[in-house]
Amino acid sequence: MKDAILHNPRCSKSREALKLLRERGIELPVLEYLQQPLSKHELRELCALLGVKPLELVRTKEELFGELGLAKDNGYSDAQWLDVLASHPKLLERPIVVYRGRAAVGRPPEKVLDLL
Repeated sequence: MKDAILHNPRCSKSREALKLLRERGIELPVLEYLQQPLSKHELRELCALLGVKPLELVRTKEELFGELGLAKDNGYSDAQWLDVLASHPKLLERPIVVYRGRAAVGRPPEKVLDLL
């Protein structure tokens, strides 16, 4: 996966992470993932870079999670959770920064600085 920040401009944590990077002179491509959703393949790559299971990137407290009748213990496979994320990018944790072959979730935003 190429260097980028997966960004939602409406999210304060995402805006903070982007600002932190820019203050340090790091200009990454900004991927507004709600406008340009990641494919299942890209999501799989992202999970590998982060060293997490797809479920760990799901925003389970997002209202849409409940509206879709999802539950953390529903027995979904990793492939099924990737399908959920690919179909409903709003459920993807944010922000996520990919930089030089590594990735970090910016929760809190300062965690993205670990990549520098």
